[in-house]
Amino acid sequence: MVLTKEYRVCMPLTVEEYKIGQLYMIARHSLEQSEAGEGVEVVENRPCEDPVHGKGQYTEKHIHLSSRLPYWIQAICPRVFYVIEKSWNYYPYTLTEYTCSFIPKLNVLIKTKYEDNNGSTENCLDLSEEDLKTRSVDHLDIAFDDLSPKHYKREEDPKFYKSEKTNRGPLIEGWRETDKPIMCSYKVVHASFEVWGLQTKVEDFIQRGIREILLLGHRQAFAWLDEWHGMTLEDVRDYERQKQAETNEKIHNTSGGNEANEASGDAATHNNVVDEVD
Repeated sequence: MVLTKEYRVCMPLTVEEYKIGQLYMIARHSLEQSEAGEGVEVVENRPCEDPVHGKGQYTEKHIHLSSRLPYWIQAICPRVFYVIEKSWNYYPYTLTEYTCSFIPKLNVLIKTKYEDNNGSTENCLDLSEEDLKTRSVDHLDIAFDDLSPKHYKREEDPKFYKSEKTNRGPLIEGWRETDKPIMCSYKVVHASFEVWGLQTKVEDFIQRGIREILLLGHRQAFAWLDEWHGMTLEDVRDYERQKQAETNEKIHNTSGGNEANEASGDAATHNNVVDEVD
């Protein structure tokens, strides 16, 4: 059974503003989260068009993260493992898919739509009656939900941040009911991993990881508001290209040469993986 969750994440922005903020945040976040040999490598970034959603931007990325996975997942993954992200951005609607050639039964599909409200639309992404029956909704609060200590920075905490350009913030309890402007990211996540003995644990792990990244990314989009507010679409696309080049260089700046030797030992651990799940 595919685990389906809907995340609703509000920010004190307009949907039109976030069109710029989203691109800035993703480019900067990807660079900051990357290091030698690991991180987000952009392999394709080009315009696309859909008969329903119109013109958009297609992006393909390889997410190198082997050492960041729990040991019980590392046990079935080669050291050269990466996840493939394919994204179609028809703002304010986006579609993102995550797959892995090494684990063909792994699939994550994220449908997103942005609206100028505080998360009050009951079926923003037009889910079927069957999906609605199994869907669980999680309202994320970028100011007051707990963030992992490894990701926390006081200067990116919406409880303390104040925008000099827009005079927004700091956010106080109940801000989603009182602050204007306000928008909501509606994200429906379908996660499936059809491997007996691991399915529930892996799907739960995926959803927890997605929740953490959504919370971090939306906090950063607001906390970096003064950095991107006033940019044009052309400005932010130039910034995006620059940061993607820096990120790719950072990832490939690794000693190399050891990957084949590292991968050769992975098969030996594969047979014992179920024993590592506790």
